[in-house]
Amino acid sequence: MNRYVSLMLFIVLVLGGGLVLGFLTTPGEWYAGLVKPSFNPPAWLFGPVWTVLYVLIAIAGWRVWQRDRTGWPMKLWWTQLALNFLWTPVFFGAHQLGLALVVILLMLAAILAFIATAWRLDRVAAWLFVPYAAWVAFASLLNGSIWMLN
Repeated sequence: MNRYVSLMLFIVLVLGGGLVLGFLTTPGEWYAGLVKPSFNPPAWLFGPVWTVLYVLIAIAGWRVWQRDRTGWPMKLWWTQLALNFLWTPVFFGAHQLGLALVVILLMLAAILAFIATAWRLDRVAAWLFVPYAAWVAFASLLNGSIWMLN
């Protein structure tokens, strides 16, 4: 398969999956009614941040896939993606704040493990996950705070 076709497939999978989940589980009135911590970002910020992060996630996955399709970095990449796609329906769809916190902490662990295992295989892919790790660490704190406040 042409490298750029496979890159486009990774972007469509990750960005498309994130967008579909976002449209299917919009925050709505339930989320608006929750007590949020003072450091909760404005709602408009989440869309642009996740769009950029999803592109970085896709590129990192594609780079690792090009080098080793069955190794630990790729397994961890798929794991973090599954947890990422699970978090939104758990938090916004099922309104399970505590379970969502467990999911996001597992996601953060998978992201950090990806960075560590990808480092030797492809440092660019590992670095592409650093902003994602930072955002998910912040989102974990936000999720935990919302859970405690509600």
